[in-house]
Amino acid sequence: MTTVAAPGTPPVPWTRSVHVELRKSLDTRAGRWLMLVMSGLSLLVALVLVVWGTREELTLQTFVSMMSLPLLMLLPIVGIMAATQEWSQRTGLVTFTLEPRRGRVVAAKLVASVLLGLAVIIVSGLVAAAFHAGVVVLGSAPGDWSMDGAATLGLVVTLLMFVLQGVGFGLALLSTPVAIVASLVLPTVWTIASALVPRVESAAVWLDLNRVTAPLMEGAMTGEDWAHLGTSALVWIGLPIAIGTWRVLRSEVK
Repeated sequence: MTTVAAPGTPPVPWTRSVHVELRKSLDTRAGRWLMLVMSGLSLLVALVLVVWGTREELTLQTFVSMMSLPLLMLLPIVGIMAATQEWSQRTGLVTFTLEPRRGRVVAAKLVASVLLGLAVIIVSGLVAAAFHAGVVVLGSAPGDWSMDGAATLGLVVTLLMFVLQGVGFGLALLSTPVAIVASLVLPTVWTIASALVPRVESAAVWLDLNRVTAPLMEGAMTGEDWAHLGTSALVWIGLPIAIGTWRVLRSEVK
């Protein structure tokens, strides 16, 4: 069902739509709890590294890499919640009345999710730097502020890809709990199946997002690795977003 804006009504600026989607992701109780959980787990990982890590391990690169582990699991949920709010909280009628062009709403959700994910990554990096500075000041480790540029950029790109995957699953399923379960279970089942079934192994090289992003996070991509990454991203990110956009454009809002 397509809605049409009333004649003479000025269109909603797209930047305002992005701002609204950002506010919606942070203003809800679930959104705030998700941010608190991600922050708490990242801090816990950093503290574990400080307590049990060796002097050689307490580098900035190690802090950044270890603190990104909770983000790999939880950042997709940021995208899912942004994509499913209108359908899980039944606010679609308000959203699509204020902005009848549903395609622009979908685009705003994608951009807002990426911006929010990027903000979380930056904050995590600053906290990692603070922990490293702390252990250096206390004399627990030598100051090692060196960062592998390719690996760091690959880590950021990987995290943002998982955010977009979450948006895609959310749009395709239009249900927060179902999308969260699907985003966690389906890739894991596929990874396990590829390790146990030889016939699946050859396909998994191209279609296992967890596997194809490993060289990206290591900063050691080859031409073949880029082909594997592009194919897997098309299946696990592009296809869900395309299906989800079609569903949003066609679904009846009640």
